[in-house]
Amino acid sequence: MTKHSLLFVGIILLLLYSCDNSKEQELSLREADLNRRVQLFKAKEAEYFALLKMRDSLQYQDSIVKIIAWPEGIAGLWNSRIVCVETNCSDYIIGDIRNDLWEFTQDSTQLLVNVYNKKDLIRVYDSKYTNDQIALHYATDTTAQKFVNMNVYLSEITPNKISGYRTVSVNGRCTAKFTVELNKIPNQ
Repeated sequence: MTKHSLLFVGIILLLLYSCDNSKEQELSLREADLNRRVQLFKAKEAEYFALLKMRDSLQYQDSIVKIIAWPEGIAGLWNSRIVCVETNCSDYIIGDIRNDLWEFTQDSTQLLVNVYNKKDLIRVYDSKYTNDQIALHYATDTTAQKFVNMNVYLSEITPNKISGYRTVSVNGRCTAKFTVELNKIPNQ
């Protein structure tokens, strides 16, 4: 009888083990299916965020396109007359007059004003045009021995004339103020 009892207990243990094993396999299959679904969800989520990012960049590019062109009456070449009206810098004298050629232009990302002295490009201003006013900025490299920072504000804009003022700071120690008058070059 003891042999039969041992055999019977062995069969029951085998059945319990196989039942437990099948439940473990079932749980493993469920876990694998859940992991697959999570991976699919992550892929769809990544695609969604990529589409959102693309939409936002397209909207940003559309807004850039609207602001990177000068109005038709401003774009082009202008003769300048710049007169020093106030200074505490030794580099400038009140009454000094400078005449250059200014070109209102743009590249694919920003508005620019190129300044030419005779035929040489001497300066490129970063530019902003808002509410019928023009703000220009130029600065030399901060490591230069003579650091020059220029700001130009042009608020009087007509079809053939633009005027305003320019301030120049040299090494942060002195400033000079100039009147700026631009006259449109005809037949462009």
